Amino acid sequence: MRAGNRRNRQNSGVTSASRSQRSSAWSSLWLLTRRDLKVRYSTSLLGYLWSILDPLLMSLIYWFVFTQVFTRSVGESPYIVFLLTALLPWVWFTGAVSDSTRAFLRDVKLVRSVALPHWIWVGRIVCSKGVEFLLSLPVLVVFAVFSGATVGWGLLLFPLAVVLLAALILGIGLIVAPLVVFFRDLERAVKLIIRVAFYASPIIYGAADLPAFAQPLAWLNPLSGIFALFRAGFFPDQLNWTLVGASTVMTLVLLGVGVLVFRRTIGGVLKEL
Repeated sequence: MRAGNRRNRQNSGVTSASRSQRSSAWSSLWLLTRRDLKVRYSTSLLGYLWSILDPLLMSLIYWFVFTQVFTRSVGESPYIVFLLTALLPWVWFTGAVSDSTRAFLRDVKLVRSVALPHWIWVGRIVCSKGVEFLLSLPVLVVFAVFSGATVGWGLLLFPLAVVLLAALILGIGLIVAPLVVFFRDLERAVKLIIRVAFYASPIIYGAADLPAFAQPLAWLNPLSGIFALFRAGFFPDQLNWTLVGASTVMTLVLLGVGVLVFRRTIGGVLKEL
């Protein structure tokens, strides 16, 4: 009986310790996220407005080109809302993936000295860029109201789109962050790939607008189904559950690969820094 009681106390002690570590990790993630946002905006006159101006300017340019200069044959009306529903999450994606290339190189001393789960250095980038994304949503609301966009039940899928996009970014970040430490040219390669990915993703057009020979691009790109979820609240015809399922599978695969790559390389990364 005594041995059993002792074993139970030990097990409960291990459980409480693991819970404490988990709680500490999440609180540290939040603190680092707040730190990133404060540092980013403390030296800026316009503050977080810069995170809105970039997608807003891009949307206005494409809106002008495709509605005022050329006859638009892609997307749906109101086109400005169609653009923003993909451009705002795209800015989150590209900003977080790009910053992940320097997740360890930017804070070498902290990574070496602070005893935290090492995935947090990637996670804090995903979270800080995610907060910027959420803060930019009022722009979408304003344009949706003034352009007379209709809102449907698909808006309930918005949180699912956010979760999937965060998982996708985290998976890619866990792959890129450690590999850049070993292969510094990968940082520039990632930026080039992101440029190509913009036109290969259904942002200025919908996945259904692609010609038959280019349809595989939509199925191979996990952003296709995620953007369809973001657009579903305003443009229900953009929602393709089969495409969403393919994007979900690819997102989970990339997240799993990211965890595996990160675990196998983190020891070498710490030695290399």
